[in-house]
Amino acid sequence: MARLRRKTCIALFLFILFIFGSLMGLRTLKPTDGMSDLAMGLDFLPLIGGKMDRRSVARPPTPPAALPGQPQAQNTKAALSNAGPEGTVFYDVHIFYTTWYGTPQMDGKYVHWDHILVPHWDPKIAASYPRGRHMPPEDIGSSFYPELGAYSSRDPAVLESHMEQIGASAAGVLVVSWYPPGLADDNGEPTEDLVPAVLDAAYRHNLKVTFHIQAYHGRNDQSVHDNVKYIIDRYGDHGAFYKFSTSNGKSLPLFYIYDSYLTSPESWSELLSPTGAHSLRDSAYDSLFIALIVEERHKQDILAGGFDGMYTYFASNGFSFGSSHHNWKAIKAFCDANSLLFIPSMGPGYLDTSIRPWNNHNTRNRVNGRYYETALQAALNVRPEMVTITSFNEWHEGTQIERAVPKKTVSRAYMDYQPHGPEHYLELTRTWAEQFNKEKEQWLI
Repeated sequence: MARLRRKTCIALFLFILFIFGSLMGLRTLKPTDGMSDLAMGLDFLPLIGGKMDRRSVARPPTPPAALPGQPQAQNTKAALSNAGPEGTVFYDVHIFYTTWYGTPQMDGKYVHWDHILVPHWDPKIAASYPRGRHMPPEDIGSSFYPELGAYSSRDPAVLESHMEQIGASAAGVLVVSWYPPGLADDNGEPTEDLVPAVLDAAYRHNLKVTFHIQAYHGRNDQSVHDNVKYIIDRYGDHGAFYKFSTSNGKSLPLFYIYDSYLTSPESWSELLSPTGAHSLRDSAYDSLFIALIVEERHKQDILAGGFDGMYTYFASNGFSFGSSHHNWKAIKAFCDANSLLFIPSMGPGYLDTSIRPWNNHNTRNRVNGRYYETALQAALNVRPEMVTITSFNEWHEGTQIERAVPKKTVSRAYMDYQPHGPEHYLELTRTWAEQFNKEKEQWLI
């Protein structure tokens, strides 16, 4: 009898353990509401607190004009690509792309792969976690390991592989993280000189490129005015430079402004309203400007600042108001009522503990792709004009869809996409990009 009770207790314990594990997995799909303790990318930054319809018409975006001697893409919706099954990419699927990685062979040293372990701002909490930096190539600042190894963004072969992979995913527009010449993030080196190579590589695969203007030191409305003029003057005639067709027949560049809330709406309106002191409206540099929505109150700030739309960026459902899937319907309704674009951002997961070891509570497990599919379906449910993918290759935060491989070293065992192959998230992206465009055709009837 005692033996039977012992077996029953063991079986009950194992059953409870199974249920607990299942619930933990499901938590990654539907996390708690509201904003978590830390905003990824906002670690040390404080939050502050009748227009023309610039949404596109029913037709898809018109590709940019080609440079002399370069062929013009024939299909304005899905351009033929040298990469990927079925050879199509969609210009209403944008994907965030970084060029900040470096190696001793190409850059004189490792850049970003050797990322520091960022200390927590509370010294008492920081004391409980390791300090230092990663030691590539075996130990990199990521919980996953790239199929290409710890690569350089300057390597032409890497660029070619990236364009091939993005083409395979069916995303048609790279959103390149951009700093002005000579500037970089705290852990990197200037990369603005890489833009021509990215444009050329994208052009070879019939991809387009737009820009994600980062929150560099000293950024304000006047400096962004100068940035936009610089980018358009320098790259605006390139065949891969992305432009968006508006409802009034214009074909305009589009810029994503990261951490836009750091500048006041009053300052942005000097740039983005028709009567602003240094307005770009109705000039040769007029564009669509897309602000980042983090908190709910940012909706009104974005409207008051004169922006043309908003995006959510963060790949962690439940992390912020903007990144919470259940808020997207309300955000879309606000945008529709005010002639703004709403561009939701989806990602395959989130895992940044390789650089922020104390931030495990913001982890969102991939669940073999189910987390990503949940986000993609949530985006389709609100019928957006376009969508963004976070990200192609932000390896530090574990949001990449770039090919990753299993790897073990003496001191580390990296995560991977098993039981699926390295292409799993590229393939998922293509499947959903095709579904998105198929459904859009029905919305527009």
